[in-house]
Amino acid sequence: MSPVNEKDASAYQAAEAGTIRLVQTAKDTGERLAERPELSFRDDESGHENHLINIYDDIAYQTIEGFGGALTEASAVTIAKMSPARQQEIIDAYFDPKKGIGYTLCRSHIQSCDFSLGNYAYVEDGDDELATFTVEHDREQILPLIRRAAQKAGSEFKLFSSPWSPPPFMKTNGQMNQGGRLKPEYRQAWADMFVKYVQAYEAEGVKIWALSVQNEAKAVQTWDSCVYTAEEEKDFVRDHLGPALEQAGYGHIKVMVWDHNKERVYERAVAAFTDPEASKHIWGICFHWYSGDHFEALSAVHDRFPDKALFFSEGCQEGGVHLGSWATGERYGHDILGNLNHWTTGWTDWNIVLDERGGPNHVGNFCDAPIIADTTTDEVIYESSFYYIAHFSRYIRPGAVRIGSSRYTDKLEQTAFRNPDGTIALVVLNRTDAELPYVVRHRGQLADSAIPAHAIQTLLFR
Repeated sequence: MSPVNEKDASAYQAAEAGTIRLVQTAKDTGERLAERPELSFRDDESGHENHLINIYDDIAYQTIEGFGGALTEASAVTIAKMSPARQQEIIDAYFDPKKGIGYTLCRSHIQSCDFSLGNYAYVEDGDDELATFTVEHDREQILPLIRRAAQKAGSEFKLFSSPWSPPPFMKTNGQMNQGGRLKPEYRQAWADMFVKYVQAYEAEGVKIWALSVQNEAKAVQTWDSCVYTAEEEKDFVRDHLGPALEQAGYGHIKVMVWDHNKERVYERAVAAFTDPEASKHIWGICFHWYSGDHFEALSAVHDRFPDKALFFSEGCQEGGVHLGSWATGERYGHDILGNLNHWTTGWTDWNIVLDERGGPNHVGNFCDAPIIADTTTDEVIYESSFYYIAHFSRYIRPGAVRIGSSRYTDKLEQTAFRNPDGTIALVVLNRTDAELPYVVRHRGQLADSAIPAHAIQTLLFR
């Protein structure tokens, strides 16, 4: 059964002219992406002042690449353990353009990550020439899931990939886990492995849209990890990765740096983008949420480097499965809103699906996911985060442009986008314990509304 209300063939679009379609998810109710009664516009004849959310659709900001999540080995293995009907339900819930929540932009891992069944590399130990390179491991579970998602999502599907660690022999600590650094003498070989990965996936029918240089480039983790200073990372792109991609005919693939938390996003951007030779190979900078909001840091990057993309590449609720938690959904809603309002162009969740323990994970780093698949009961469980993400991903489509908006109180959080078809999507979030009234004001028209406590709404109009 689909968790999404299939209202009609134009499920992402607005109501009739002069009215507003309202979709709501609210705590302590059964409302999950629920269609509420339509709102009606009226003329702003008296110059209404109070409780306003203003829409300024003549102001344009960034364009959205898409929304999605990570197609990890853990997700692939978990989905494969479910019955065929439940597998299809999960794929449809995320990727079906009408039944699902509109995912089109996904992430995968180059070699193993913590959400793999164990460490693995694409080459045998000590193979300096990369003669043993193969993605055979990925053919078992990961590539079939990617192809299945791409087929369901359609032509807008995009995949970007990130490494968690080079092969052990290329690193200073001789292992994939526990950090370590890329040995200088292996920089070119590692860059060549990126190219081989792109080529191998292309041969499997999967095109890579973008790459990040290193997942969590500052972190020494008990799982697959590798540390780069800002200088090491931009030098690697400038001298090795960028030229290797161009020489192989993949200069169109977008390269992103950092791929770690927001508190240092500005400093890493400065290091990468003020080196003109490195910068010409770098499309943008991607980031995670684990150290807090730091939304202003994103605007600082944009203000200094307006031609570079800001991209949210990972976030999840740590500490195992949080069945029934409403706070996890609100965490997603708040962070997505803040990122979008500070120039973020794309957004990807971490694992799309995990099992009843929040894994599998080869070092016990169990986490939550928007969908938990109970492999013992064949039950698909939709967490609050699934619905909060959907209020953005289902209604803000690839190619949508953020437009201006303002609200009367910081108890409300909001963002607004104009979709390619002209539909305006206004997302309103209330994390307080009280219902809050508001009045939408757009082009001299007003519409009265309110949002319940601990709720999120998407309003669609023209």
